[in-house]
Amino acid sequence: MSGVGHHNSHRGLIQEPGPVDRRAPVDAIIVPSGRPEFALVEAGRLAALLDATLLVLSSGYSRARAVPDRLARLSTLQVVAVDFPAAGVRDMPVLETSTVLGRSHLQRKADTSAKRNLGLALARMSGWRNVVFLDDDIVVPDAADLERAVALLDVHDGVGLRLGGFPDNSVVCHANRETGELQDTFVGGGALAVPADRIDSFFPEIYNEDWFFLLGDTALRPVSQVGHALQRSYDPFSDPDRARGEEFGDVLAEGIFARLDQHLPIAAETGYWSDFLRARLGLIERIAKRIDPATPKGVAMLRALDAAKGRLRSIRPVDCVRYIEAWQNDRKTWRDFIGDLAPNVGLDAAVGAFDLSSFTSAPRGRRRSKPERTAPRPALAATVPLSPSPVRRSVPVVR
Repeated sequence: MSGVGHHNSHRGLIQEPGPVDRRAPVDAIIVPSGRPEFALVEAGRLAALLDATLLVLSSGYSRARAVPDRLARLSTLQVVAVDFPAAGVRDMPVLETSTVLGRSHLQRKADTSAKRNLGLALARMSGWRNVVFLDDDIVVPDAADLERAVALLDVHDGVGLRLGGFPDNSVVCHANRETGELQDTFVGGGALAVPADRIDSFFPEIYNEDWFFLLGDTALRPVSQVGHALQRSYDPFSDPDRARGEEFGDVLAEGIFARLDQHLPIAAETGYWSDFLRARLGLIERIAKRIDPATPKGVAMLRALDAAKGRLRSIRPVDCVRYIEAWQNDRKTWRDFIGDLAPNVGLDAAVGAFDLSSFTSAPRGRRRSKPERTAPRPALAATVPLSPSPVRRSVPVVR
């Protein structure tokens, strides 16, 4: 691949593991849930089969109080459901990536990233080693695939399941595929195993936050894929606001990963982003020319692409540079925060330290035995912050 522009696949960045015949225990499945409680049945089934704690972080249509009752038939399941406050969680760090865009319409307001970050903090304080982030629209046919994924965390910072079913792409990338182009997917947070005991990444408040989570300071962390999961289908073109909300994050992630494909470092120069923004506009216009405007689906696709193009035209190269610099600052902020947390205090104490409301159910049946743990994993290459940290809020310490 060469030149500046969209790459239809970043598959070459993923380390292929080969046959995986080893399994390791899953300590917890963490679900940032916004759908009604019935959407958690699949995550509950998996957690019960794997003897893992199910941690549900609820907002929107998901009510923490109702989660244990909804999953009560899973008698061996230990579930902890936490109400995620609309105003955010006390004592979580204030991240520059959530403020650098100010009141700009480029700012994407969603709490998925914040819930995942809380999950990382609770996991560290609970003493969990291997956790899986699972979205509430994901199905995993073989629960053992999650054990195979965490078995690879000794030498990887993230292991995703290969997503089948409905592709996990942005609106623009869905349109690219729908109009006949090859369009791949990448490792995503919808089904992602992470080493909670040592990972020092965070999820910024932006579309493609999982891609940013998998980055080091200048390159991609060691990442792999194994097993299979299915994402439930939806219509990506039904609401043009989806395309608007995704565009800035899609531009940044695709622009960064296009450089990584070419073994180049993450770019924070306006010249590169000026070229990439022009290439992105050309991509959207080429896709639009391939769409039949005489069909209802074509009309919806064109409306969505017009929305993406309108948002794209408001993105300046300096916006990209400022966001990347803020993200680099936040990496240091998050590293300090996660390192200062009181370790191994247990989930109840961790939830209490953040002054959160939780609802639990304890298993009633006999717990199944877990696979034997592998030997302690070595620390991977340390990352070095590129910029100083902004001022952050206090960190909860349980005594």
